[in-house]
Amino acid sequence: DGNSGWRCPACQNASAQVPKIYTCFCGKVHNPEWNRNEIPHSCGELCGKKRQCLDCPHLCNILCHPGPCPSCPAFVTKTCECGQTSHSVRCGQSTKIHCSNVCGNTLNCGKHSCTQVCHAGECSPCQLTVQQVCYCGSNFKEVLCGTKEEFSDGFGSFSCQNICGKKLNCGRHNCTQVCHPQPCQLCPRLPQVVYRCPCGQTPLSKLLELGCVERKICTDPIPSCGKTCGKPLSCGSYEFIHRCESLCHEGDCRPCSHTSNIYCRCGFKKKEVPCALLRNKAAITFMCDKRCNKKRSCGRHKCNEVCCVDMEHKCSLVCGRKLNCGLHRCEEPCHRGSCQTCWQTSFDELTCYCGESVIYPPVPCGTQPPECKKTCTRPHDCDHPVYHSCHSEEKCPPCTYLTQKWCMGKHELRSNIPCHLTDISCGLRCNQVLKCGMHKCKRICHKGECLIDEECKQPCIIPRLYCNHPCMAPCHPSSPCPATSCCAKVDLQCECGRRKESMICSEASNTYQRIAAISIATKLTDLQLGDSVEISRLITKKEMKQARLQCDEECLALQRNRRLAEALEIDDNSDPFNIRSSGPKYSDLLKEDARKDLKFVSDIEKEMRMLVEAVNKGKHTKKSHCYPPMNRDHRRIIHELAQVYGIESVSYDNEPKRNVVITAVK
Repeated sequence: DGNSGWRCPACQNASAQVPKIYTCFCGKVHNPEWNRNEIPHSCGELCGKKRQCLDCPHLCNILCHPGPCPSCPAFVTKTCECGQTSHSVRCGQSTKIHCSNVCGNTLNCGKHSCTQVCHAGECSPCQLTVQQVCYCGSNFKEVLCGTKEEFSDGFGSFSCQNICGKKLNCGRHNCTQVCHPQPCQLCPRLPQVVYRCPCGQTPLSKLLELGCVERKICTDPIPSCGKTCGKPLSCGSYEFIHRCESLCHEGDCRPCSHTSNIYCRCGFKKKEVPCALLRNKAAITFMCDKRCNKKRSCGRHKCNEVCCVDMEHKCSLVCGRKLNCGLHRCEEPCHRGSCQTCWQTSFDELTCYCGESVIYPPVPCGTQPPECKKTCTRPHDCDHPVYHSCHSEEKCPPCTYLTQKWCMGKHELRSNIPCHLTDISCGLRCNQVLKCGMHKCKRICHKGECLIDEECKQPCIIPRLYCNHPCMAPCHPSSPCPATSCCAKVDLQCECGRRKESMICSEASNTYQRIAAISIATKLTDLQLGDSVEISRLITKKEMKQARLQCDEECLALQRNRRLAEALEIDDNSDPFNIRSSGPKYSDLLKEDARKDLKFVSDIEKEMRMLVEAVNKGKHTKKSHCYPPMNRDHRRIIHELAQVYGIESVSYDNEPKRNVVITAVK
């Protein structure tokens, strides 16, 4: 194949490339001749190939053959692993030879011998323990023989970290260094070592010139220069180092009389303490009350440690999140990222609901029940045929069998309704009589009662006493209608019929009462002159319903013109004075726009006229037309023309895509 190269159909040997040269199996002869007494493709001579066994020095001694060479049949002498015994074995045998003797080879320490029975590989490190002494000779410890810790310089092997304490070469003082390899240093007080005063500011040669006694041995006192010591003390800070204020002296400096600042562990707060107490800054520490607000390594919790000095802020809480199985929780320390897979395993069989399909243990936690092709055998709420398969969910899929069901309001029996649907609305108005007994429910077909814990709020339809308009107050079945002003709109006109106006019923009644009062006043004037007056018609309900507007001066002018036309026998339909013209009334601004851009205004007006005619002559009660986006002035012209033609106009979208849509309603 493509991965292993070309494979020989006879010996199944794989080559990286398709061979182009025909040779015998051993490769010594090119284009071997066929011989009926020999193996096909064989040269008939000894193979002579090196065998696959690396330890075998013998060449293959059989005739040229296909496939790998057989194992070597020669016998050779091999020694065992420890080299103490020898055996005669086949050359091609790859097994190791072991004897029953103790190995006895020298171990890594170079002192002891191996006590294991003849074995392969290197001997194990020496496991014996040896006792070592420190450099100063005061402490001992045990280590494994042959390890690096066993090294010794002849005086000791390790440092015990205590003061050496050995006598120096002077024979009078002891070594003050930490336990160290030998030899100890020279006595630091020898005359040939000390060249300056104790504070180090003045050479001893200068003090000798001033009359100081020359030192002979290490116990002689070192002359003092009399100056201030000035040696740096362990207190103070990097910016302000405290120095010894005593005169030049031997030995340790006196305690400092100043104060130093020490910081808490986290470095947030500092405290001032006397330097006399501050022999070692590291020994005096305190903790502040600041809590660490950094996130822990998990990224979920805060550190909240007081005076925290931790750099990693490892979270010590248990994770506790649910694993992918949804049953167990993560027990590892709180961590970032996703939790590991749940490794819990069940050794019970996992079956489907009906038990036909089985997963045999071990079953990893979180494994879903096996898929089953059998029909579901669970009990169902209906008697319709079951078409879904066995499942592991607690609830079965809803039944989709098509049935006939009544809507919630019992208005109609609907067909092709899936069985699982219970609350079906027909989309019609409920129309059930409400508790008030006067109104019907206006909600769309619904479930339950029409009014729940509330009263009917529909307007009262009882006619008023004076105008016969409905009451319109919120429904009040148990109380009489309130005495409120009627807000219904009525159309009024004058006696000649020219003036027409819509008014609220209560205002029209007040107008009629005012006119009736004026008429009664006029009648009373006639009554004073001795004439009889009939006022019963002015206060009847019928007359109050026939309230009219007063004719104005234009009405009187029309009446005079009409009488004049009758006197001159002029036809009313001719309208010579253009008084009754009902054409469209254009505003002055619209007329000015028409003068500037007559074509645009004419096209818009033509489209509106065609839209109105299409609605009036067609079957549709409403029709719209959408204009393309245009500037503000053109949109204003469309809105004004729409008012003239009595059609609706609305602007949509934002600039510069704002356009106008007009709608004509029958």
